[in-house]
Amino acid sequence: MKYLHSMIRVSDPDATIRFFNLLGLKEIRRMDNEAGRFSLIFLAAPGDESAQVELTHNWDEAGYAGGRNFGHLAYAVEDIYATCQRLADNGVTINRPPRDGHMAFVRTPDGISIELLQIGERLAPAEPWASAPNIGSW
Repeated sequence: MKYLHSMIRVSDPDATIRFFNLLGLKEIRRMDNEAGRFSLIFLAAPGDESAQVELTHNWDEAGYAGGRNFGHLAYAVEDIYATCQRLADNGVTINRPPRDGHMAFVRTPDGISIELLQIGERLAPAEPWASAPNIGSW
């Protein structure tokens, strides 16, 4: 397993980027999604690009309350199906099953979302995951 990033939602990406620039982090990539009306901006400390902060800007949001601006931690895993099965076998609810062989979401006992991403190419759809419903939100 490899740690990838932490995600926070931001209302003013330019101000947040300036803040993180002052800390020494630099923008390493950006994705603007017109259809979904959001931007993803990844920052990292120079020389340590493997540990990233993902800034998510939802273009139409009107402010965050109640801690909703913290998003998730993300990890890349060798086998997303085996990882989810191990978690499920130990009582962890899979909130967003890996139906696509690529991504899943689970929650810690304290309700923090954890994103799991398949290393490399996505795996072929496999049961019981291919038809598993989402449970809750992530």
